[in-house]
Amino acid sequence: MAPNGYLWWYVDALSDDGDYGLTIIALLGSVFSPYYAWSRGRGQADPLDHCALNVALYGRRARRWAMTERGRSALTRDPTHLVIGPSQLRWEGDTLVIKIDERAAPIPSRLKGQVRVYPHGVNARDFTLDPAGRHLWRPLAPLARVEVAFSHPGIHWQGSGYLDSNRGAEPLERAFQGWDWSRAGLHQEAMILYDTRARAGEGAQLALRFTAQGEIDEMQLPPRAPLPKTPVWRIARRTHCDPGERPRVLETLEDTPFYARSVVRTRLLGRDAQMVHESLCLDRFSQPWVKSLLPFRMPRSTR
Repeated sequence: MAPNGYLWWYVDALSDDGDYGLTIIALLGSVFSPYYAWSRGRGQADPLDHCALNVALYGRRARRWAMTERGRSALTRDPTHLVIGPSQLRWEGDTLVIKIDERAAPIPSRLKGQVRVYPHGVNARDFTLDPAGRHLWRPLAPLARVEVAFSHPGIHWQGSGYLDSNRGAEPLERAFQGWDWSRAGLHQEAMILYDTRARAGEGAQLALRFTAQGEIDEMQLPPRAPLPKTPVWRIARRTHCDPGERPRVLETLEDTPFYARSVVRTRLLGRDAQMVHESLCLDRFSQPWVKSLLPFRMPRSTR
């Protein structure tokens, strides 16, 4: 990995009954870490000294959020196995198994359990997100099934899921002002929309339809449609949908000073669609006052 660079793997899932949601991000070179940003400010920083497993559980009985940053000594990796502190990800054949043992923040509580991701139609193609080609995205499994079993808190559920990976050779905020991204399951297909705002030149504007067999249909990005700003931090959100449709925010899962994650209902390709949607404002993230807030939710451990 390049100095000041990053690599992450991202999983999200929504339960079949609509009561729960989940995101997991395994980060090498934690892109939203204030500690990593401060290290880069002093020169070339080692991304492997800034690693974290971010876990967010959503639901009436199970809302938890954890992201403890750890140094190089807490990291072990090989082609099928990644360990970050007490948590780990590994491939068992075609199944991704994630064992989680973290402490939630800002209110300390245990977050322990296992998540199994069963991909359908694995994709091996990268997509470039910036004009210089320094930021790449790979939607590894746009369609997946996910099994969730936590002992702390005590919840078990199954649902639809998604797996991707991003990597870059420089900080995100150097190349982008921000982006809007969403993924929607459409029966046996998935639709992914990626609309990046580059600092120089044209950012990526992607509309991709994936089948369960791994086939990709590249399409024109549907028309933009506004969404209301987030209630607390007033993050601007927008999405794309069929012409004339008015998307609706069903739930705002994350409302932070620079990032929003939401569940959105709309129509795509003439079909009803429920999307996991994110809006990222890197101009806001770059503000010193924002970085000063982050350690309250992102502690750093020396182990």
